[in-house]
Amino acid sequence: MQNWQEKISLNPEIRFGKPCIKGTRITVWDILGWLASDMSYDEIVEDFPELTRSDILAALAFAANREENTKILITTV
Repeated sequence: MQNWQEKISLNPEIRFGKPCIKGTRITVWDILGWLASDMSYDEIVEDFPELTRSDILAALAFAANREENTKILITTV
């Protein structure tokens, strides 16, 4: 999903500013955790009907983008 920006919001008033699916309090971290615990897309949508498959893909795309843009800074003493 290239347009994850359309689905993900960052608002300091919602879940302490963690990235959430727009219109919900469900964070990207929540979705990644469910997927990591072997929940299927269908199971997630069944448990959280406010989510769509597209929302789950947006969370994955957001996480992939963040990972791609993560840089490790090494300092020497």
